[in-house]
Amino acid sequence: MRKVRGSWDKLSLDPTPTKIAICEMTMRDYSRAFELWSRSEGMGLSSADSRRAIRAYLRRNPGLSLIARCGTEVIATVLCAHDGRRGFLHHLAVARSYRRRGLGAKLVSACLARLAAAGIEKCHIFLHADNTHGRRFWSRRGWIAREDLVVMSSDTEA
Repeated sequence: MRKVRGSWDKLSLDPTPTKIAICEMTMRDYSRAFELWSRSEGMGLSSADSRRAIRAYLRRNPGLSLIARCGTEVIATVLCAHDGRRGFLHHLAVARSYRRRGLGAKLVSACLARLAAAGIEKCHIFLHADNTHGRRFWSRRGWIAREDLVVMSSDTEA
């Protein structure tokens, strides 16, 4: 488990600071990550988020997806991948009690740095149209809604 830029103290009035560590996501984190995704508003889950599917995703994109933990608790996640041309972030989630501390932004920055190191110049995200909280988060960080593209999907019958 490699840490990203060390760890830092959570911002609180608690006189005993708790260390938060950002690490690569592994399958050992899956159950806790899935629990966090299930509790996160605006998150769409499907069979693509099964244990088997996430294992394959992590193998195809080694070292890109990240989690943040406080002790043994997974408090934030982001799935990160690329197709050789463009990067993609999925399932950025931060536990409600850890929000508004810069943790989501820190995970995104770490993923973008990893994509850049792989030669990927642009990254995309997908948001549900009604996810106003997510849209606000991304817009505040300079991400632009593409009005010139439409996402279309089809099942592969796999």
